[in-house]
Amino acid sequence: MAAVNIWKKLLTLLLTLESIPEYNCNFKMSFVKIDEKSDFSYHNLPYGVFSTPENPRHRIGVAIGDQILDLSVIKSLFRGPVLSNHQDVFDQPTLNAFMGLGYEAWREARRSLQQLLSANETTLRDDVSLRSRAFFHKSSATMHLPAEIGDYTDFYSSRDHATNVGIMFRGKENALMPNWLRLPVGYHGRASSIVVSGTPIRRPSGQMRPDQSKPPVFGQSKQLDIELEMAFFVGGGNRLGEPIPIERAHQHIFGMVLMNDWSARDIQAWEYVPLGPFLGKNFGTTISPWVVPMEALLPFAEPNTVQDPKPLPYLCHDDAFTFNINLFVSVKGEAMKEAATICKSNFKYMYWTMKQQLAHHTVNGCNVRPGDLLASGTISGPDPDSFGSMLELSWKGSKTVDLGGGETRTFLKDGDEVTLTGYCEGSGYRVGFGPCAGTILPAL
Repeated sequence: MAAVNIWKKLLTLLLTLESIPEYNCNFKMSFVKIDEKSDFSYHNLPYGVFSTPENPRHRIGVAIGDQILDLSVIKSLFRGPVLSNHQDVFDQPTLNAFMGLGYEAWREARRSLQQLLSANETTLRDDVSLRSRAFFHKSSATMHLPAEIGDYTDFYSSRDHATNVGIMFRGKENALMPNWLRLPVGYHGRASSIVVSGTPIRRPSGQMRPDQSKPPVFGQSKQLDIELEMAFFVGGGNRLGEPIPIERAHQHIFGMVLMNDWSARDIQAWEYVPLGPFLGKNFGTTISPWVVPMEALLPFAEPNTVQDPKPLPYLCHDDAFTFNINLFVSVKGEAMKEAATICKSNFKYMYWTMKQQLAHHTVNGCNVRPGDLLASGTISGPDPDSFGSMLELSWKGSKTVDLGGGETRTFLKDGDEVTLTGYCEGSGYRVGFGPCAGTILPAL
């Protein structure tokens, strides 16, 4: 009798836990088995574009655990008031059409996916035939750029990074330019050379002036660097001449990816005056393939950095839109057995928010479009191990970065594989981005 009572109590406890919304154990929330350390928990559900050997067509998927759910297979199950008339967006080879439907469509899609993947929903769980056609193991998939990127803008929004670089090149007294604390500084980058994680990056060649007493020379970059960044995809755009007010900016931000904005510092140093980055940047930019929706990140929002002086009114917002995202950079040389972590940073160190970046970008009437990519700029924190570039970690090449086993770097060598990772940590689950990786090929 005692044993029966114990089992009854355990059953009651289990049913109670399942009824609590905050009960975050993934295998109870979804019928898909998910490891606690997986980037792709039930709370995440990021979007990406993939193909498989048996079906090379590019199609939209959602990552959950070690599986990819093919949305083109289940498009008829999106029956909400918005998506019931736009199921065809999940047949497209990129996310652009879906992103272009706007904020309410994204929210509706996420609610539908959470319902379909929940442990108590039978539509997918119990349909063996449908599941066999709709789910693919991530290891069998090839990932592609998630969107057709029309335009790419890179900001310069980390105060620690801007200060460090300013000290190196202008001295401590003039570290920040006069406009830096007044507006989100940015420049237009090259969309055509943005590549998905895993694509090799060729060492660039160009003009440099290593000896300031002599004319410039042409050759391969000797100061190839990484930049730890994050970026967001624009969803719904705006008409030319009509700014996006900061109060509605969040409705135009679809989701985020990791970004490595590779940089040739020696080329950049010679060319950037007076118009800014050009050949030192546009040879390659790597992004992670999975786009994490903003709704998945909102539980990790933190109060924004206190900005002094206070920005102009069109840049002011009180709602928290800074996110606690743990970020890491590792380097693995050709002779190394294991990668070495060289940076541990966090997106919460940003000075300017994404809402401020988008509001500023469009305040003059500039039109943005679905699939446009806006990047944070290098993310550095206050401590040396949180610096997001080798320029800072080696302090302009004046000291070495220890990779262990006798390996050191000031800047990158041919054959080096650089991997960025990042995740938010919940109670028993993660909302992560997967790897953002690239290997350096020799210059031609």
